[in-house]
Amino acid sequence: MSRTLVETTLGKIEGEKLAQVSVFRGIPFAAPPIGPLRFRAPQPAAPWHGVRSALAFGPAAMQGTSKVLGMEAIGPKSEDCLYLNVFTPAADGRKRPVMFWIHGGAFKLGSASSPLYEGSRLAARGDVVVVTTNYRLGALGYLSLHEHGGARLGASANCGQLDQIAALEWVRGNIERFGGDPGNVTLFGESAGGMAVAALMGMPAARGLFHRAISQSGAATFTTKPAQAAELASRLLARLEVSDAESLWRKPAEEIIAAHELVGADLGLRSGAGPVADGTTLPDQLGALIEQGAIARVPFIAGTNRDEMNLFNAPRLPQVNEPMAEDEAARIVRLFLPSLSLEQAYGVLSAYRSSRSAEGLPSSTRTLLNAIQGDIIFRIPSLRFTEAYSKLVPETYSYLFQHESPALRGALGSCHALELAFVFGTIDAPFQDRFIGTGPDVERLSGVMMDAWIEHARRGAPSTGSLVWPRFDATERATMVFDRECRVKLAPLEVERAVWDGIELR
Repeated sequence: MSRTLVETTLGKIEGEKLAQVSVFRGIPFAAPPIGPLRFRAPQPAAPWHGVRSALAFGPAAMQGTSKVLGMEAIGPKSEDCLYLNVFTPAADGRKRPVMFWIHGGAFKLGSASSPLYEGSRLAARGDVVVVTTNYRLGALGYLSLHEHGGARLGASANCGQLDQIAALEWVRGNIERFGGDPGNVTLFGESAGGMAVAALMGMPAARGLFHRAISQSGAATFTTKPAQAAELASRLLARLEVSDAESLWRKPAEEIIAAHELVGADLGLRSGAGPVADGTTLPDQLGALIEQGAIARVPFIAGTNRDEMNLFNAPRLPQVNEPMAEDEAARIVRLFLPSLSLEQAYGVLSAYRSSRSAEGLPSSTRTLLNAIQGDIIFRIPSLRFTEAYSKLVPETYSYLFQHESPALRGALGSCHALELAFVFGTIDAPFQDRFIGTGPDVERLSGVMMDAWIEHARRGAPSTGSLVWPRFDATERATMVFDRECRVKLAPLEVERAVWDGIELR
């Protein structure tokens, strides 16, 4: 194995030199957030003497479990998790675009070391530097203790986001030594990672640390409100049978993580975690920040997958064509969004049935429910963010991913997370042959998406020699549809989008 040496601001590290890239794994970007540093903003990492090995990934963040294949991190997990990874064509001092990846997992699962996020192919194909980072998850990353003496104790509501900012600060101070340009950094992330990208766009401490952004299945306005965060913290303390926040420093991390998951489920929160609009690190809800113009103004891509919820509802997909009474379906729609009237629920079902039938897509009642749930959580919030943002920043672009998985005899459709391997070029990662398929069409689509993401990182616009991608605006809603044949479509699935006009999704 050939090695390569880089001297960072904290000390020398030794990475692995491969045929086309050099890889540095497990680089500490902040002090281990353990002991008294639990629940606190990340602190500077200590320098070291000699040469530190950067051949192995650092531990993933402490996290819960998941029934969804691939969401939970594989390998060691620890509170000592603040490590990042660098994939570079060469640590030669050239100033290449930097692509900074934030993993998904509902803010409570996942890690930067997933085989899907192996950045070698993306780095080599685009002559870019790829950085992937861990951050604190669940209660350890996003518990707000402000109403329970947290400020006095030095706690922050958004440790996970502040970890990402600390990693970006490391990039600013070090990436030039790895052949990257600290003045050209693109954030990209999926699901919770995409939501984290949007949150960073609204965080003053992140301003100037990035210059473009991409949000995959996650440019949502779903930041947690202070009252909701306070209630979650109160219930967590009660479930752990402690009376004050200070006691949490003495509890095992495993107990805190497990209790936090249960409390989130009790409250009906979609994840029980996520960025909090605490008024300080994140001054307000993202929608309000856009209205105020108090958000980073950078070239931006956002999009979703057509059948997001099919991944989470996979166990029920074999029954998707079983009959269901319309009144029962309307009742379920109201469970998704209790603020809907019964009449509105029937209207939503009717609109989706008409739209899916006209598009030649499956339109059984249970299929419609999956589509409606996915749009409430992913597509409509993403489109609303994109529409509002496009009024501030003309360099805004929208996509809809429609490539269909062959898994479960095609029942997964264009489900959540299906685009990941295409973006990273990791189409040969474990299980991807069954999940995304194989063959020339898959290889071609991956190349198209990689090139578009690379071009956006390079110059703030995703058009390539073979792909003309127009800007998005609220009038035409030009959208790049990624499928076996990529094409621009004006206002795709517009009937479905329009039925939500004027309806609050929280």
